[in-house]
Amino acid sequence: MERPQDFPGLASTATIVAVSLSAGGIPKRNVEQAEITLAGLVGDGHAHEKHRRAQRAVSVQDVELFDQLVAEGYAVGPGIMGENLTLRGLNVQQLAAGDRLYLENGPVLELTEPRKPCYVLDAVHPQLKEAVVGRCGFLCRVVQSGTCRVGQRITVERRRQP
Repeated sequence: MERPQDFPGLASTATIVAVSLSAGGIPKRNVEQAEITLAGLVGDGHAHEKHRRAQRAVSVQDVELFDQLVAEGYAVGPGIMGENLTLRGLNVQQLAAGDRLYLENGPVLELTEPRKPCYVLDAVHPQLKEAVVGRCGFLCRVVQSGTCRVGQRITVERRRQP
């Protein structure tokens, strides 16, 4: 698959700071690396049927959000909110459905929809789901499978405008 080079004005130095998975539910445990298939991360389960779809195979979140939430008094960190990939330097909320994430020597993910906070976050803090509305990351489909790992660089390709 052809990979983009550098896209002006986009985060080409984003990196994965955590890879997280669980048998289902939260929190997810952090691992050094995982295989990503069209169905998502190998070894990662989904406790709710609505998450078992190709368009929701992988969830991504910015580590900078956790820094903000900790400052706001929430006990959160990578995997606590159920994301699979925690990223630094991306600002995923500024991206859009259709944008692609090219993981260095690895998978290609396409953003499909902003992630909406779920009631399972109540187990972390009763007001957390309200606190993260509009900044809860993105769900992705897998365009190309491969290995993801902590420290892996990410290049962003913005969708082409009509």
